[in-house]
Amino acid sequence: MSATANPMSQLRVTKVCVNIGVGEGGDRLVNAENVLEMVTGVKPQRTLGRIQNRDLKVRIGAPIGCKATMRKQEDITEFLTNAFACREGIIPAWNFDREGNLSFGVRDYTDFPGQKYDPDIGIFGMDITVVLERPGHRVSRRRRAKSKVGMHHRVSADESRAWFVENFNVKILEE
Repeated sequence: MSATANPMSQLRVTKVCVNIGVGEGGDRLVNAENVLEMVTGVKPQRTLGRIQNRDLKVRIGAPIGCKATMRKQEDITEFLTNAFACREGIIPAWNFDREGNLSFGVRDYTDFPGQKYDPDIGIFGMDITVVLERPGHRVSRRRRAKSKVGMHHRVSADESRAWFVENFNVKILEE
């Protein structure tokens, strides 16, 4: 956008959430946490089971995965550059939702530059979610004077696709 454009209309990445679902606690979950910390540089948090499923041996409250949320812009830019390199810079159009958020997966952590395979850790894939917003979107999340975000201030899927193409040189595969 031009330098004279309204600064409140500029898009920005609010956060990046990275999730590894293991399905069980123990050594595999500890290894997944180590992988997540190596790749993101953020200390991961465990996710707990919310429903009971006897077939999958999941109990309510049992640890089944881990997640890390990145909010620093420098870290986000570097991480997304590496994540898109894992996907060879190609993202399908259906990975964008109506609000302009992007979700995609990486098959193996060794696809990231500088990561080597460790037989003690194993292979872990991950799900990455990128949240795009405009400044001022906080009014929908704050405690006092909470308000709705207008339709013209929300991010659409088309705007999000164009922003990722412009800032990360990602190729969007149309349906």
